[in-house]
Amino acid sequence: MRYNKILVYLTHPHVDVWNFKPEHKALLQSLLPGTVVQVCANSKEFKDNLPEADAVIIWVFKEEWLENAPKLKLIATPAAGNDWIPWQPPANLKLSFGGFHGPMMAESVIGAMLHFLKAFPLSMKMQGKKKWARIKISKRQQSLYKARVTILGFGKIGNTLGRLLKPFGCKITGIKRTEMPAPDYFDEEDEILIHDKWEAALPETDHLICALPGGPETREILQSIHFKNMPKTSFFYNVGRGNIYKESDLVEALQGGEIAGAYLDVFGKEPLSEFSRLWGLGNVLIQPHTSAASPQYLELFIEELAGRVREGELG
Repeated sequence: MRYNKILVYLTHPHVDVWNFKPEHKALLQSLLPGTVVQVCANSKEFKDNLPEADAVIIWVFKEEWLENAPKLKLIATPAAGNDWIPWQPPANLKLSFGGFHGPMMAESVIGAMLHFLKAFPLSMKMQGKKKWARIKISKRQQSLYKARVTILGFGKIGNTLGRLLKPFGCKITGIKRTEMPAPDYFDEEDEILIHDKWEAALPETDHLICALPGGPETREILQSIHFKNMPKTSFFYNVGRGNIYKESDLVEALQGGEIAGAYLDVFGKEPLSEFSRLWGLGNVLIQPHTSAASPQYLELFIEELAGRVREGELG
């Protein structure tokens, strides 16, 4: 499938690497020769040129805009989920979401794991005091080797997380809504559990990683009882969506010692309120929804999208 004109409107006020730049236009044109790529600076320019486009690249597309897009055959977004384009397209229109986020998010999750396990916060504290605290720090250090990592949401991102964690010697439990064959990197200590059995994995879980999509099906899927059923030495990581638990339940679990710590990149309301109790907890690592931020973000998106177009997946 070839698209004659791709209209691009990708800007972000906070994260520079999510802005479409001249080098991204050059890359897209090189991968899809003969296609006209027009980059828009604002929403008015985008909507004014929409009638001539047969493909668009954008963060958010409103369904009512279709009335002004008679040639449109493809809406592509780098976003991993359909939060920003939640409506069902007509039969002649394709929606394409990004599937390239896994390795970047895995870097963030593994970094958070090492932050906790290697006692980096304590090392920084002792460094500030100019103390050679070898005994104190070494007693706090742990390892990923033979740790049981449970990944709730074993889709493309969750599977990538498991694949990149496996060389550390982890034992992987993937939680999937439907049955799937074991990935090629699994060994006899790894397993796939379908969704209705996932709670059985919690008592043996050292690290619980959530990579679930948003929506009513996952809303508050994690309850206070689930944190209570985890070992007190376990850690929780959320890089999916922030609707999967009540903040109060997680705060109580962290303050009460039911789990050892948490890495949180997504929240029920963003930005996270300055009044949130999470800010004051020493066993919490907070990122502002940037686990997939990388200088190569849009480069990876463009390469993936162009490959899908060339292979006819989006035709």
